[in-house]
Amino acid sequence: MSEDVKLTEEEKIAKRRRKRSIALALVLGFLAILFYAVTIVKIGPAIFQRPL
Repeated sequence: MSEDVKLTEEEKIAKRRRKRSIALALVLGFLAILFYAVTIVKIGPAIFQRPL
């Protein structure tokens, strides 16, 4: 029942490109969260006490 699926070169390239895109999106998301957290820490707890 295990068939060897042969991928064409275009499919291999598309698969690598998709994995690279997902990895890049995860890194960018992590950096955005990191910058947000660093900004909140630098501003300090006073940010939660100011009026909206």
